[in-house]
Amino acid sequence: MANETKKITVALTGNPNSGKTTIFNSLTGMSRHVANWPGVTVEKIQGRCNYKNYQMDIVDLPGTYSLTAYSDEELIARNFILTEKPDVVVDIIDSANVERNLYLAVQLMELNVPLVFAFNMSDEAARKGLIFDIETFSTLLGVKIVQTIGNKRKGLDSLLDEIIAVSQDKQQDYAARVKYGSEIEDELEKLRAVLAVQPQAIAADKSRWLAVKLLEQDGDILNQFSSPELNDTLQASIKHLRGIFGEEPETIIADRRYGFISGACQETIKNTVEIRHNRSDMIDAVLTHRMFGLPIFIAMMYIVFDLTFRIGKYPMAGLEYFFGILGRFIGGFWPHGQESLFKSLILDGIIGGVGGVMIFLPNILLLFMAIAILDGTGYMARAAFVTDRIMHKIGLHGKSFIPMLIGFGCTVPAIMACRILENRRNRITTILVLPLFSCGARMTIYALFIPAFFPLQWRGAMMLAIYFIGIIIAVIAAKILRITVLKGEATPFVMELPPYRMPTFKAIVIHMWERGWMYLKKAGTVILVISVILWFAGNFPRPDVNASNLADSVAARQHILEYSITGRLGKVLEPAFRPLGFDSRVITAMIGALAAKEVFVAQMGITYAMSEHDDVSVLRSKLRQDYTPLQGFCIMLFCLISAPCVATIAATRTETGKWGWAIFQWVSLTTAAYVITLAVYQLGTLLSGAIN
Repeated sequence: MANETKKITVALTGNPNSGKTTIFNSLTGMSRHVANWPGVTVEKIQGRCNYKNYQMDIVDLPGTYSLTAYSDEELIARNFILTEKPDVVVDIIDSANVERNLYLAVQLMELNVPLVFAFNMSDEAARKGLIFDIETFSTLLGVKIVQTIGNKRKGLDSLLDEIIAVSQDKQQDYAARVKYGSEIEDELEKLRAVLAVQPQAIAADKSRWLAVKLLEQDGDILNQFSSPELNDTLQASIKHLRGIFGEEPETIIADRRYGFISGACQETIKNTVEIRHNRSDMIDAVLTHRMFGLPIFIAMMYIVFDLTFRIGKYPMAGLEYFFGILGRFIGGFWPHGQESLFKSLILDGIIGGVGGVMIFLPNILLLFMAIAILDGTGYMARAAFVTDRIMHKIGLHGKSFIPMLIGFGCTVPAIMACRILENRRNRITTILVLPLFSCGARMTIYALFIPAFFPLQWRGAMMLAIYFIGIIIAVIAAKILRITVLKGEATPFVMELPPYRMPTFKAIVIHMWERGWMYLKKAGTVILVISVILWFAGNFPRPDVNASNLADSVAARQHILEYSITGRLGKVLEPAFRPLGFDSRVITAMIGALAAKEVFVAQMGITYAMSEHDDVSVLRSKLRQDYTPLQGFCIMLFCLISAPCVATIAATRTETGKWGWAIFQWVSLTTAAYVITLAVYQLGTLLSGAIN
């Protein structure tokens, strides 16, 4: 029984002129026979190969460039794989034209069939100056790759060995490697949900492929399904994607495939002397350059931040004016000079708290409009590719850059986006360092302090510096985690390089508004509740002060605050934070920021007892009077590094499955914030003293 011959059915596929027939002839010799496929004049070629107690029945499928079923050859190849279910599919790839040949390979991965890739004509590729990192290439794709020279029979034994190995392990999920972007992925999930309840039996590992084919409006697949519900869902998805991208889903999916291929080739093909013919590759030669790529990315982000301040100051002034009018209008319901706790709650707690955060909405919208434009053009994928090299050095890979980018909007959805990371160590490491990527909430703090202490021409640079300080600390923290508590190998991943395109206006508005709406909802719910709580904490218990003497009396308002819960807690903690340059006002604002970072701004307004007639320029003026630029910078630095908001802690607990990681994140970030800010303030004080 030990020597019993086992049978394997192998399908050979590949582009025309890839050397497929040569390899087929070399494997089968004289055992081949030719007929026609049923109903068509296309030749059906089959043969047999005996190797290591295995009888391999090999079918040479017609040469095709894709599996879209536009021609008889494509339909035959696809249907044979789907209906006959060969034990292994071997895709013969012309290594001298690998990018063009990999389009079919990616479609086979989407089909989720047992695969082996034969990089044929490797001698021709070498003559063209192409050097492959086969091991990395194979790991990125998740498919075994064998280099062959069919006409010289080189590599064929290795190919047969891999065929046997893959036939015995068919559990690979190749389709999961190929992603089409969040917009298309969302529509695919909707289609898969409807497909799951169709009367036709659909294998679970083929539902994603069927959904892709439906979006591509593949006629053969469309004819197999007649469900009104499925058709309605499909048409809605197609309409949505047309509106977002301004093109047919089929075109966008093809672009994503080519982007996946381009990213894999950029990672694994070196020393190419092949002339780049298209404009996209010429641009990539600059934007993803090993020396120039990172400086270009930094310059791009500087422009984004600088424009955010220069353009944003005008709508900000408009919102300040609006909330000023609103405060005066509501304040008019009370006789002039008459104060009450209810009036203070409405004007100082609600309008002052929520309004103090809302005025930064233009900055948030402008920032994410810029990011949506860069992402829509395809540049952010290049930025991810550039940073991928850095990620590898710290034990992660470029895939972690995706949630990190999302983290610039809000840390909570960024943590949820870490689900795309298959490796648990990579996932937890990324989650733990994500709060160091400045979210939109922290931007409200920067937007308050930077204009208060730095001239206009320096504001973009200061914003960029704060953002990159967070990135640098995150990189260092990730490296420490990956060599200590989260040791292990990083899993390579293909960084997609989609073709450059002009993003549609609708796509920009949708992505910008999604982030802006998230910010507005937080302002109208979480921040409103917190502002009211902070108002109570800042007004009770009350000292023995006659309310009639409080009108326009900042001193009296300050006295009430110092006597309150907030003031007392700030005084208790002040000695511990004085070496960082912080007083009780800053400390109490940071306590409020534990619930939501935006609350820091609202709480600073409350601690300064600002009236309803004061706008943010008045608060900035007060900050300049009481703090130095060094203190202002240290406040921003501490807010950048310190413990994230409660929602982030909860998300960390949910996604890691343990409170231990959430507590570790909170304690380690707060400790790091204290130590780093202490060092910066003390060193800055020494230097300023020496200069003066």
